[in-house]
Amino acid sequence: MTLPSRNALVPFVSVDNMMRLVLHIGIEQVLRDLAAEIEADFRRWPQFDKTPRVASHSEIGVIELMPTSDGETYGFKYVNGHPSNMKKGLQTVTAFGLLADVQTGYPLMLSEMTILTALRTAASSAMAAKHLAQPGATTMALIGNGAQAEFQALAFKAVCGITEVRLYDIDPAATRKCARNLTGLGLNILQCQTPEAAIEGAQIITTCTADKQYATILTDNMVGAGVHINAVGGDCPGKTELHRDILLRSSIFVEYPPQTRIEGEIQQLDPDHPVTELWQVLTGAAQGRSNAREITLFDSVGFAIEDFSALRYVHSRLRGSGLFQDLDMIADPDDPRDLFGMILRAASA
Repeated sequence: MTLPSRNALVPFVSVDNMMRLVLHIGIEQVLRDLAAEIEADFRRWPQFDKTPRVASHSEIGVIELMPTSDGETYGFKYVNGHPSNMKKGLQTVTAFGLLADVQTGYPLMLSEMTILTALRTAASSAMAAKHLAQPGATTMALIGNGAQAEFQALAFKAVCGITEVRLYDIDPAATRKCARNLTGLGLNILQCQTPEAAIEGAQIITTCTADKQYATILTDNMVGAGVHINAVGGDCPGKTELHRDILLRSSIFVEYPPQTRIEGEIQQLDPDHPVTELWQVLTGAAQGRSNAREITLFDSVGFAIEDFSALRYVHSRLRGSGLFQDLDMIADPDDPRDLFGMILRAASA
């Protein structure tokens, strides 16, 4: 990790530059790269500081901070989740993040993370499915066709080899939008009228809905043996997508249990219900899928280490790209003890 320069200018990646960077590298390549970065960091899980995200809940949404450090670099993300924003023409989720050098405390990069969160969420989902879904899976049902849907579809294509995506949303306009955006990107896209039709023949089921309530997007009789469920939606107390009986039939894999038990699908279960941490599967310390009929469930709520991986990846791709701006956000007096004098000299300049 590069230390800050003497003038303490901090690289800032705007929304415009993030889009340019992603298109320069290629969306599918970015998704593959992020999946690899996240998996590498999960394999060194014990090196990280870990804490459930710091959340401020209201009746209409949540605002959260997600911090972590590996002892050399510190990172955090600010993120919100406000499902009703869509009715106002606003994003449901927005985010920004920061990397800092642990030895000095100086920021290394400030970045938009609304786009980056969508990318890392999809990459995390596909990385987990690579290790938990049945080998050779080719078809995914995508229930919920909002802002995250296209990223999920392309991540599963790029990382897992999915060739067919079956779409369903309670709002047909969302499904049409998703199908339109994915046209010509190498996937067979089917628009379905019911969730049952979408699930038919799918080896992987991804749910990414955004209502802030207990919901039953999948009922128990909809889920057959051998499928992998990627539960992306949820992410706060009182918000679920799967019927409890599905959980009781599944082998459940999570990022960080103290956070997932508060925010994930498993908030419906007893606090001591057994779950497996995904990092343990990646390191061989725990078993993933054990047989072809097993239902595997990745109860994904998003964890700070995934954001850390994504921020470090973007930081590593900035050199020579020109796709950032320098921000003058750290006071840098000639004498570190004379901050007041710096102000006086600015007044007389």
